Amino acid sequence: MLVVTGYSLGNTNGFIQLTTKINTWILSTFGELISVSVLVFLSLSIIAYFSPLGKNKIGGQEASPLLTKWRWFSITLCTTIATGILFWGTAEPLFHLHEPPPGLGLEPNSSAAIGFSISTMYLHWTFIPYGIYTMAGLAFAWSYYNLKQPFTLGAMIYPAIGERAIGPIGKVVDAISLFSLIAGMAASLGAGLIILAGGLETLAGIKYSYLTLGLMAVLIVGTFILSSISGLQKGIKTLSDINIKIFIGLAIFIFVFGPTLFILKWGFIGIWEFISHFFSRSLIGFTEEGKAWSQGWTVFYWSNWLAWTPITALFLGKIAKGYTVREFIRFNLIYPSLFGMVWMMIFSNTSIYYNTITEAAPLFNVLNSEGGVSKVIFSTLGNLPLSQLTSFVFLVAAFLSYVTAADSNTTAMSGISSKSINDDEPYLWMKVIWGVLIGTIAWVMISFSGDAETSGLDGIKMLSNLGGLPALFLMLVVAVGMVRLIWKSY
Repeated sequence: MLVVTGYSLGNTNGFIQLTTKINTWILSTFGELISVSVLVFLSLSIIAYFSPLGKNKIGGQEASPLLTKWRWFSITLCTTIATGILFWGTAEPLFHLHEPPPGLGLEPNSSAAIGFSISTMYLHWTFIPYGIYTMAGLAFAWSYYNLKQPFTLGAMIYPAIGERAIGPIGKVVDAISLFSLIAGMAASLGAGLIILAGGLETLAGIKYSYLTLGLMAVLIVGTFILSSISGLQKGIKTLSDINIKIFIGLAIFIFVFGPTLFILKWGFIGIWEFISHFFSRSLIGFTEEGKAWSQGWTVFYWSNWLAWTPITALFLGKIAKGYTVREFIRFNLIYPSLFGMVWMMIFSNTSIYYNTITEAAPLFNVLNSEGGVSKVIFSTLGNLPLSQLTSFVFLVAAFLSYVTAADSNTTAMSGISSKSINDDEPYLWMKVIWGVLIGTIAWVMISFSGDAETSGLDGIKMLSNLGGLPALFLMLVVAVGMVRLIWKSY
């Protein structure tokens, strides 16, 4: 990771060009495989739910839960969404509204485009991505607790390849997955820093600068290191509980004071379109007309979710002790997906509404201005009562959201970087090393790799996406193991 960071600093343009070419090759070569694979992962999670495996308890029949169900749900949700739905929830639908796939014959900014836009948000942020996490997390939880395998990513593929997973193969898997997640977390932190800087400039007039970015990076990294050091029962549990209540409060406020009837109407139209076109939209990359759009949106998203999956799955599996497989699937797949659907119904439709009430498309113009994504949410909130207060609350939610995700992933990363781990927390100094490294890379990349608004962040986002390819093949092996576990349960 340090070598890659050094190269990006020494030859920024060369680094961006190289990673862009590699990324384009991955999307064009493996796009169809990625699209089919994620549907397989979701299907296996559903099959496992209805199979005899579903009634078995993770950790054995005598195992006691580590968390209450509410704590479990709040930690799972806050760990998996990071800052994604907060910012893309209002910005992404505007892209789909004005630039739908040419092959569908939709007129931009039309009623048909609205239905496509909201149904696409459901596609990108609900069942398929959570299906990826659920299958991987369940495979690890079963191997770690029930098959008594060590706390490594190799344990995830133990049901597929047996003892060979624990040893050199497992260590290579661990290393590649760590590299991918470091880049992914740094990219997410970099995006969060830029957006938080935009929010502070909007609300408080604090000028965007490298010093501001650095101070915010120190604050965020320091918070999630302290939270991680305090342990699961104190840090993540407390932060996630606060965070999910803020999420719910924001959603209710916008639903009540925003365009309620518009939200309900197009929310349910979008659900019907999502269901009726689920497979055709999921596999739109197989058509010549939809391939470019799919690679730029759907496949890109799947790759990015895959890059986060291996390490995130370790954490999700570790906190699931004492619950049945069916409960695991409900709390990691069904409930978060339904939450994501409600969130997108409210936020995406609100953004679409305030963009379409005039022909000037004001929010889309904001999206295409300097700062782009970081300003759309604040412009949307500006149309509602108490906009200053809700914007501040939104910034707090964004801060806590990343801290919670970073906390949980730092715990998992520290666990597989340690020689041994049990139900206790990993070494404190290991968490500090990972936290400082991630924060430093994020700040360096957005501050010194060319234009802070584009080049550095684009480079590390691209690097994050590259991690999706090795993660894809790892998940295919995990899927083979899941088939065997399900088969043996009959």
